[in-house]
Amino acid sequence: MIKIQNRMLQKPLLHPTTKDLAKAAGVSRATVDRVLNRREGVRKDTVDRVNKAIEELGFVRNVQAANLAKSQSYRFVFALPKSGDQFLQEIVAKIEEAIDVFAADRIWCDVHHIDDNDPHSISAYLSSLTSEDVSGVAIMAQETPQVRDAIIRLKERNIAALPFISNQAPLNADWVGIDNSSAGATAALLIGQSLRGKSGSVVVISESMTSRDSMERRLGFDQEINTHFPELSALPSLETYGNEERAEQILKATLSANADIVGIYVMSSEARVPLQILDTLQLPQDLIKVAHERTPFTENALRDGKLDGLVAQDAGHLVRSAIRRLKGIVDKRRSAGPQERIRIEILLRTNL
Repeated sequence: MIKIQNRMLQKPLLHPTTKDLAKAAGVSRATVDRVLNRREGVRKDTVDRVNKAIEELGFVRNVQAANLAKSQSYRFVFALPKSGDQFLQEIVAKIEEAIDVFAADRIWCDVHHIDDNDPHSISAYLSSLTSEDVSGVAIMAQETPQVRDAIIRLKERNIAALPFISNQAPLNADWVGIDNSSAGATAALLIGQSLRGKSGSVVVISESMTSRDSMERRLGFDQEINTHFPELSALPSLETYGNEERAEQILKATLSANADIVGIYVMSSEARVPLQILDTLQLPQDLIKVAHERTPFTENALRDGKLDGLVAQDAGHLVRSAIRRLKGIVDKRRSAGPQERIRIEILLRTNL
């Protein structure tokens, strides 16, 4: 008869505890706690034994219980631009909703408005934060060396940080937003298919091409147009800088200088001002117009036939995902990938 070791006959623990881990690894519970919280002062072979016990026992840490035991709370700040319109208002409204949703998890959220055109002031604000002030920051800002460096320094001070909606180059793994290259390509596909082989020029409108989301949308748009719709020509990007007077001047000048315009792509997240200006001009009725983001204005424009399509991202999902991602960074746990993937939505008059 083959002798089977007793431990192989034991039933697996349904909910192994730190006490079970300590016993299996042959260490104290204090040592287990140090390993789980990734604190220094534990030898590598001891860490390996604890990790092996975690794997064998199927231990899953109850972060909520641990946080309650040590009265853990979280304060997250959304650093958002001062200049903004309805899309930014939608984001702020969803943050206010999230305060109630996440209150049971001892999570509090604040909004701090930054000057998106002054990277030095953004860097100074982020540099002023300490881990005693905040647990994490979601930052919506143009990509600049000053902002990137400030985000990296936040992490060095044990403050969770991630770019929000617009990414920063060296931080690709930790950010919340859609794939902007795909979003731009989707806009191009909508315009190209709607025109049904008609040739001409497409006007592209942005607030600023220094923002990474605009650059990626433009690259995706151009690639789709050039590859699949050679009869169309995308004009150079028009930068409004959020200035209504400038937007009106450059739009009028572009429309008067190009008689073959068949489509308009509002690439920026705030589409109200460009669309209002276009509505006052004598434009052909069959001009195809596509914009980004769902707001009260763009919804009404779709319903009234003044806009043909929207390429959008869900504001509530953006905010909730940012909060979960920040909490995961603080807790040293990764959020579920599919749950946090922000999907590109195509909105038409028929599916609002």
